[in-house]
Amino acid sequence: MSNYSIKHLEEYYQVYRKSIRDPENFWSEIAEEHFMWRKKWDNVLSWDFSKPEIKWFEGAKLNITENCIDRHLATKGEKTAILFEPNSPDEAAQHITYRRLYERVNQLANVLKDHGIEKGDRVCIYLPMIPELAISLLACARIGAVHSVVFAGFSSNALSTRINDSDCKMVITSDGSYRGAKTIDLKGIVDVALDECPSIKDVLVVNRINSDITMKEGRDKWLQPLLDAASTECAAEIMDAEDPLFILYTSGSTGMPKGMVHTTAGYMVYTAYTFKNVFQYKENDVYWCTADIGWITGHSYIVYGPLANGATTVMFEGVPSYPDFGRFWEVIAKHKINQFYTAPTAIRALAKQNIDFAETHDLSSLKVLGSVGEPINEEAWHWYNDVIGKKKSPIVDTWWQTETGGIMITPLPYVTPTKPTYATLPFPGIQPALMDENGEEIKGNQVDGRLCIKFPWPSMARTIWGNHQRYKETYFTAFKDKYFTGDGALRDEVGYYRITGRVDDVIIVSGHNLGTAPIEDAINEHPAVSESAVVGFPHDIKGNALYGYVILKETGESRIHDNVRKEINQIITEHIGPIAKLDKIQFTIGLPKTRSGKIMRRILRKIASRDMNNLGDTSTLLNPEVVQEIKDNVL
Repeated sequence: MSNYSIKHLEEYYQVYRKSIRDPENFWSEIAEEHFMWRKKWDNVLSWDFSKPEIKWFEGAKLNITENCIDRHLATKGEKTAILFEPNSPDEAAQHITYRRLYERVNQLANVLKDHGIEKGDRVCIYLPMIPELAISLLACARIGAVHSVVFAGFSSNALSTRINDSDCKMVITSDGSYRGAKTIDLKGIVDVALDECPSIKDVLVVNRINSDITMKEGRDKWLQPLLDAASTECAAEIMDAEDPLFILYTSGSTGMPKGMVHTTAGYMVYTAYTFKNVFQYKENDVYWCTADIGWITGHSYIVYGPLANGATTVMFEGVPSYPDFGRFWEVIAKHKINQFYTAPTAIRALAKQNIDFAETHDLSSLKVLGSVGEPINEEAWHWYNDVIGKKKSPIVDTWWQTETGGIMITPLPYVTPTKPTYATLPFPGIQPALMDENGEEIKGNQVDGRLCIKFPWPSMARTIWGNHQRYKETYFTAFKDKYFTGDGALRDEVGYYRITGRVDDVIIVSGHNLGTAPIEDAINEHPAVSESAVVGFPHDIKGNALYGYVILKETGESRIHDNVRKEINQIITEHIGPIAKLDKIQFTIGLPKTRSGKIMRRILRKIASRDMNNLGDTSTLLNPEVVQEIKDNVL
């Protein structure tokens, strides 16, 4: 048997060594023993990073939905596959069994086929976090269509750009969505987007909020009546291992978003294997990832990874602050959640609230806490560990990317000793390298550099849709024969990795390279500070100086502000040195963020440099209104 579930540190090192020494045999064993294949592969791996070209399980035939659904029916047909927790706590949760999921996926797959969707066609999915979203992904995969999910908070402009880039034939959407106390007119956004999208033939509409919407004759159809008339049986399309499964767009550091293409077999094997180990999932556990399926985290760790393991996975429609800031903790208590996976942004927001929100709920079911999306700062880590985990649920601080498809560097709970702010050790099969400016690998420990991966892993993206040259230039040209992550990292004395942030977030001040992440960590230790972002701006003497945007937990008068400014610089001096002190500190009510919680530093850099005229498109931000407030108060 291959080591599908790693139980202790010594075993991790054994498994890791095997995965590096003989990767092909390692992945071949895992793939053979834990999945259902219509045909075995002829060759485990062929790769060339100079092209780049990567193929895993070449020649294998399969359908991912047979692995996520069909094979569980005999033993787990009545087990809850998807547990849907609606936006309002007054609406009943839904338990969708594996048997019912099978029927619903097949019905939608048949509806897609009735509308001319065939293997290889692209289907855009623009839905809120309701069961139909997960079912849409699986229905596409069932018939070999390529799904392209666009997060249902994106603007019509962002939606049309993505539809046109991948030439989608159909959109699946809903009349609208609930978000806390608000409703959002999704269908209206789709209608505006489709004025610019000649490739769309059909729009299928889920009725979620019972709103009055316009249906365009011949194009738009309500989904439910079509499902009611459809058969619950649909033979799975037999796919090649390297056939595309989905396209998912990630914002480029410049301009056009990049449509990352993930293929079928390698993605399935890697997401399933990482899910099992990173969350130590056991048979009757209830697992909850709070991400939206519009992001890679939702694809890999709400849908495909959990279902391939026959898990119960929670889909949450709501927000952490509605009806109050106790919602996450109330859901954990209600469904006796065992593994909880969320983002540092959410943790920091919840840590600011009255501790009673967490303390009044029974969180004793928790066994594993996860963090994803950005490095978690030390203060948030300790709050999460102490208040939510009661120091008995290990935190897995996971590092990975849309491009990687699955978790790459992470502790394994109850296996890897954790260390705040460190993602710790590479997952089996992952071979990280730290590189210096001259393109040489830095050996040994207690070093920092640019984080690369020097050997392929099964779930890596294979290309950018329609632009392989851009894929090559973005990820494979900075360092020869290596995938460049775009992140900096340091490796401590025992070989643990800490992600220090995007390499472009390094600011050279008076000849010193200063990463913004450690400076922000220091600022955030000030008891009055809720969150911060540091950027560089041009300085006559130093070349660059540091500009800090700081959100306070409570706003006070300006006299107090001046004291806080002094104290912040004192903390930075203590943590990093006087060289890292901020020249300017602007207090603000918020920071411009993408929907996945990443701070848009490009905008902050331009404002700090007083280059106000060219901020680019801010419409897809989570909180575009914040940009004007920051501009109005620039120092």
